[in-house]
Parts: sequence; C-alpha cells; structure tokens
Amino acid sequence: MIATGIGYDVHRLVNDRPLILGGVRIEHGLGLEGHSDADVLCHAIADALLGAAGEPDIGHMFPNTDASIRGISSLEILRRVCARLADLAVTINNVDATVIAEEPRIAPHLAAMKDHVGSALGLAPNRVGIKATTNESMGFLGRGEGIAAIASACVERPE
Repeated sequence: MIATGIGYDVHRLVNDRPLILGGVRIEHGLGLEGHSDADVLCHAIADALLGAAGEPDIGHMFPNTDASIRGISSLEILRRVCARLADLAVTINNVDATVIAEEPRIAPHLAAMKDHVGSALGLAPNRVGIKATTNESMGFLGRGEGIAAIASACVERPE
C-alpha cells in the first residue's frame, strides 16, 4: 500500500545556540531552542515519515523528558525513524519539505541539506525535496522569532 504523511515543526530562535537545518550548521546570530539540536527540517520530515507509517509522532519516540537524548542530532533522529520504519517493513519512496524563515538565506545550503537528509534516510538526493520560503514579514515567523518547516513523505507499507 502506498501511504503519505505530513509533518510540521517550529522552534523559537534564541541566543547561544547553533542554527542547524537539515543537518547543516548555518552561520547566524541565533539558533533554535529545543531538547535536541532543534533542527525543524529534520523533525518535520521525521513526523511525515512516522505519520505515513501510521506511527505516533517523534515526541513519542524522542520525548523531551528523556535526558539521555538531550542535544541529539536530528540526523540521528532520522536514522532511528528510518530503522523503525524498516522494522515495520515500510519503504521510503521520497520526502519533500519547505523551510519557512525570514533569515538567514537558506538557498545556499539546500544541496548540502538534501545530501545530509538523503544519507540519513538511505535515499538518493533526487528523492529528497527541500525548498525555502519566507512568511512575507507576517506573524512570529515574519518577525524572525522562529523557524518552521513542513514536510510530506510517501512510503510503501504492508496493508
């Protein structure tokens, strides 16, 4: 059976944190706040994959109350989600995602993000779509208070 899933994540921008998106460290004055490395792109993709597989969201697999995973790389989260899907005999066909941020410019990092995400999921980069847009200066994203990502995933799973 072919199944699809949708994922969304958002984190607040704060001082004294690195900005990591799609496993790429981006030079910026602010970083994303979170229990892990707060990579909203990887989190949205993980949720899309889990949803497509009929599984609960990443908060169930990686609760923010688990001290043993504090600071975990979100690429590692994707690898573990991929392993969970393999245990369920779910095959990932592709993922597609959009990062929503006023700053910094994401376009220069898209190819590296596709490589990192694809590698973590065992997918060729042409099976990973990553785009970027702004929120046209509207709302908390438009004011630069955070960064969000939305993702979809297509998988094949047993009926």
